[in-house]
Amino acid sequence: MKSYQQLIITVLLLCVWPTTIQSQQMYRIHLDNVKPSMVAEYEQISKEFIEACEEHSPAVKWITSVTNDFKYMYVSPLNSFSELDERPFKAMAEEMGDKFTDMFTRFDKCYDSHTDYVISLSKSLTYMPEGFSQTQEGMDNREYYFLYYTPSNQKKLYDALKAVKEMYTSKDSKEYYRIYNSGFGNPESYYLVAISSKDDVDAAIKSKENNEVLGDMRHEVFGNMMKYVSRFESYDGKIRRDLSYSPK
Repeated sequence: MKSYQQLIITVLLLCVWPTTIQSQQMYRIHLDNVKPSMVAEYEQISKEFIEACEEHSPAVKWITSVTNDFKYMYVSPLNSFSELDERPFKAMAEEMGDKFTDMFTRFDKCYDSHTDYVISLSKSLTYMPEGFSQTQEGMDNREYYFLYYTPSNQKKLYDALKAVKEMYTSKDSKEYYRIYNSGFGNPESYYLVAISSKDDVDAAIKSKENNEVLGDMRHEVFGNMMKYVSRFESYDGKIRRDLSYSPK
């Protein structure tokens, strides 16, 4: 039986979230805001933790992405909110004993804050005509664009992003992107655009070529989209396969 707290959360989410968001694939994000001076130590502990996971095989998996301002994001698929009650590391912690506790004590020295939240993939806004994938082989470079919006502009921004996808489709653009919507645990509302590339040079070349493909139409379409964006942030990042984990 669901706990009373979980039941209340589920009811609130169903009441607040649009149906189009509820039906999309959700992802749980754990984010560590790592101190620049502690990056090397943090990564060493992270690799020790991966080794421990490979030994104890917890029933969980994640992809790790690191931004240029030292945010370490651990992305795990979430099929239902009931999974938030699960404790995938419980058996592992019991088997490791003090070693498990000590590892996270060392982790805690590497950041002053961390958080968990949920985002959802928007299939209707994502442009990947050859099939969806979060990780394309050889394309671990990332560009992240956060498009924040006010509640009154959500539908308008959604429609504007649909127009962007229609433009990319009509022009047969080769610059693919994924769009996610903010969800439970986020203090603000936003759409997240994620673009993959081989490296910074590849990203710059693709962007230039894409501008040529889209032509002058892009000025009007992107300009209309930005009318409904209350705040804009961009980050460079990389997928860190050495810090990611999936049970074998």
